[in-house]
Amino acid sequence: MISIITGDIVNSRKLPSKIWIEGLKKLLNTNGKNPSEWEIYRGDEFQLEVTNPEEALLSALQIKAYLKTLKLDARMSIGFGDKTYKAKKISESNGSAFIRSGQLFETLKKQKTTLAINTGNPDFDTEINLMLRLGLTFMDNWLVQSAEFVLIAIENESLSQEEIGVKLGINQAAVSRRRKRAQFDLVLELDNHFRKKIKNSTV
Repeated sequence: MISIITGDIVNSRKLPSKIWIEGLKKLLNTNGKNPSEWEIYRGDEFQLEVTNPEEALLSALQIKAYLKTLKLDARMSIGFGDKTYKAKKISESNGSAFIRSGQLFETLKKQKTTLAINTGNPDFDTEINLMLRLGLTFMDNWLVQSAEFVLIAIENESLSQEEIGVKLGINQAAVSRRRKRAQFDLVLELDNHFRKKIKNSTV
């Protein structure tokens, strides 16, 4: 089983693409190779293969946090399943993970949500998507400072608050406040729950 993230930048025209595109490419590059494992196309749409499905949610949240540091956001669907055809470009590859991600992505605007999953298992999806909708009530509203903290904390899991403070140029107490404001402990709980469920699932 693999996972495919399909997304687009919300209100991408608010900023020239040169402001966000290089950072997004750098971020996607840490997950795989372009264009076989990730691709940005049609200006502001992107697709990313996350080979370890347990990492898929955190990868999506990392993208969200990066864009939030620029006062942008992403609308993303994560599809889980297989890859039956591998092309030179990810946008031309196929399999159930691609189909589920694409089908779900088309419904996100109508659902008025910015992040959802599709494993093909209705019970699994209903539970996780409800948890995501609850989490998005604060994640969609991350301010720049909160998003900067989340991005660094995800990228540097082993760093202490003092070390994160050095990277952000703030003291440990300020780091603690940002962590609380971002509700990062809840984010980690959500991610841990998702990892356990996907690891033990038969989807």
